[in-house]
Parts: sequence; C-alpha cells; structure tokens
Amino acid sequence: MHKNINNYNEYKFIEKNFYNLRNQICSSFESIEKSLTLEQNLDLPPGKFNKKSWKRKPDKGFSSGGGGVMSIMYGRVFEKVGVNISTVKGKFTDEMRHKIPGAKENPNFYATGISLVAHMQSPLIPAAHFNTRFIRTTKNWFGGGSDLTPTYMNKTKSISNMFHSQLKKTCDEYNPLYYPKYKKWCDEYFYLPHRKESRGLGGIFFDYLDSDFENDFNFVKDIGQTFLETYSQIIKSKINKKWNAKQKNDQLIRRGRYVEFNLLYDRGTAFGLKTEGNIDAIFMSLPPMASWS
Repeated sequence: MHKNINNYNEYKFIEKNFYNLRNQICSSFESIEKSLTLEQNLDLPPGKFNKKSWKRKPDKGFSSGGGGVMSIMYGRVFEKVGVNISTVKGKFTDEMRHKIPGAKENPNFYATGISLVAHMQSPLIPAAHFNTRFIRTTKNWFGGGSDLTPTYMNKTKSISNMFHSQLKKTCDEYNPLYYPKYKKWCDEYFYLPHRKESRGLGGIFFDYLDSDFENDFNFVKDIGQTFLETYSQIIKSKINKKWNAKQKNDQLIRRGRYVEFNLLYDRGTAFGLKTEGNIDAIFMSLPPMASWS
C-alpha cells in the first residue's frame, strides 16, 4: 500500500475528512457567536468566517504546488479564530530533506492537514490550538495534537480536568500507552526554555504515527471530534461570565508567551516557511493583540 510516492490522488479521502471537520468547526463556532447574552461585547455583531483560498508556487518538475483555504473569524466571543486547510506537494530543499523521515532517499513530498488557533474575547476562556496532518515521503505518517493556554495557570483545574479526561478517553480507545506518551510529548514540546515555563496547561502532541494506516486515520478523526466537542463545552461554560480590564490585560501578557513560542520554536511555522507556504496562513496563529507589560 502507498508504494507510488507521486500518486497523490489516493490520499484525497484524508483531505476530504479535514474539509468536513473544518465545516463542522466553523458551523459550531458561528453558532456559539450567536449564543452570547453577557452585556460585554453584546453590541458587536455575531462573527462569521471569511474564507480565502491560496495557491503554492509549484516546485521544479511539478505542475502544481497545491494550496489551501484560510477561514478566519473576528467576533464577539472569538476575538480571532482561524481554521486553515492546506494540501501541498513538491520537493524538499537539501536542508529540509535531511530532517524529514524518508526524504533523504527521495525529496518529493505531499502534506495535508488542518490547523486551528482560537484567541477569545473573554480572558476566562483559554486560547486553543489543534491540528492534525498527514505527510508522505518515501514513508507516510500522521501527526497532530491539541492544547489550551489559559490566562491563569493556577485557576483552571476544572477546565484542565475536563480537557485532559476527554483526550485520555479517546486515546485509551486506541492504545492505553497513547495518552501518557502524548501528554508528556506535549508538555515537553510546548515549553519556553528562555522563560523556563510551559506555554499552557498542555494536552497531547504526537508525530510519526505509522502503526496501522486505517487505525491511525480513525484515531486522527476521533481526536478532531474530541477537540471540537470538548472545547465547545468549555466555551459555553464560561461564555456569559463577567470579566474586567485587569483580567484582559493579564490575558494579553499570556498571549505574548504564545507569540514567543510560535515564532521561536513551533515546527509548523518553520515547516510552512521552509516549504514556501502562504505567509498569512502560517501566521494565522498569532493573536490580534498581545502585550509584554
């Protein structure tokens, strides 16, 4: 299975799944925008996603470089949320091919995935990150993860318990070793060494998942559904709770940590830049406002 590295059509069903998940997320989040009853930001209209397609310049020897669709919403609940779909193909540079499994033998690659980052109006609702992806070189594998970044790390026990318990439940359905392994990987990955602190309250992070193709794909699909359902519940539990100016300023400072991580350490940012992806899509993850004081 999957012997022809250049036969990308056989992966269309993976790409289709990511588009279906994107549509579910956008529909759910637009519905949440309409459910606000708190006076704060009630004067703002409910947000709607704006979609914009982009194309990647083809590498030498390729008729197409692929592309993607950015879906971004600015609203009264979601200060900024982006849901990106990308499917790109081409040839890794000499620098990249030695860092990517299977690319040393052949630099051709195919990658498709979905990526989401949400920055909320309310400082009581954590920012969220989620992505799942499939990459093909002479090898093929899935990767992804999900984590939350609250304003206050020491006041989110109930949110953390809900988020982690649901991720664990989904992981355990596939392999009881997944959750402890992927949680540890997440804790280690989303860490700012220059500040000696974690970016948020963690979640799961996994890469190079290549055990059984059908089982791995089902796991990736279920992680997407788990994120959507659990994060939506968290938002709804906090959406109509009042917050103040000090809490908002604290949120902006926490966002500064988010910016630092994404610009200094994030693999996805580096991958997008080094494969000449769309700049706006790559930096979609950055918040509309942040502070360092």
